[in-house]
Amino acid sequence: MDDVRDVRIEPCSESRYIRPYRLHYVQNGVKKFWDLIQSHDSVAVLIYNTSRKAFILVKQFRPALYLRKCMQKSVECGSLQSIDEVQFDLSGSAGISYELCAGIVDRDHAPAEIAKAEVLEECGYDVPLANISLISAHHGNVGTSGNQSHLFYAEVDDAMKKTDGGGLVEEGEMIDVVEVPLDEARAFMFDSTKPTTVRLMFAFMWFFDKRNNVKS
Repeated sequence: MDDVRDVRIEPCSESRYIRPYRLHYVQNGVKKFWDLIQSHDSVAVLIYNTSRKAFILVKQFRPALYLRKCMQKSVECGSLQSIDEVQFDLSGSAGISYELCAGIVDRDHAPAEIAKAEVLEECGYDVPLANISLISAHHGNVGTSGNQSHLFYAEVDDAMKKTDGGGLVEEGEMIDVVEVPLDEARAFMFDSTKPTTVRLMFAFMWFFDKRNNVKS
């Protein structure tokens, strides 16, 4: 996963996933504009394995995270066309993050159905829809895209494990499944050596606040 080479940067003129826009508007008589991106809504799932008393997360390479760290290494970041991994002393591990199982809403299915499919594809658990409950529907990236995310909770057990997961190879996904024991989750939330997301931290906090009846 962290064997990343031959990195280069180019303008993005067309994409399946994002579209840049400039929005012009008048607010209280003042002309304004704002640059933004239209992107897909998403789902994410906090998975708790009751057999193992552990959360099931995913670990994957995120190009945006990698690029940000490369740019932090160079004062000429604005004109970068390629990235010398040796010069910047950065391996692909600089772009690895720990996250909830998640996916974009790009199919004509209910968010819970998409969440179920993502759990099977990424983590290998065939979880019944009845085991998937909505925690919250919220907006992320409100300064750039304002896309909506549906955050779910799913309880699984070892009997639901059907595959090793890892994502869809045909779509270029390369995902590791990670288990975080319940009694280590609070420390994991604040371990800055393991890059993670605000959404994961929120989900963990929800779990400890609302489901503290689960015994470790």
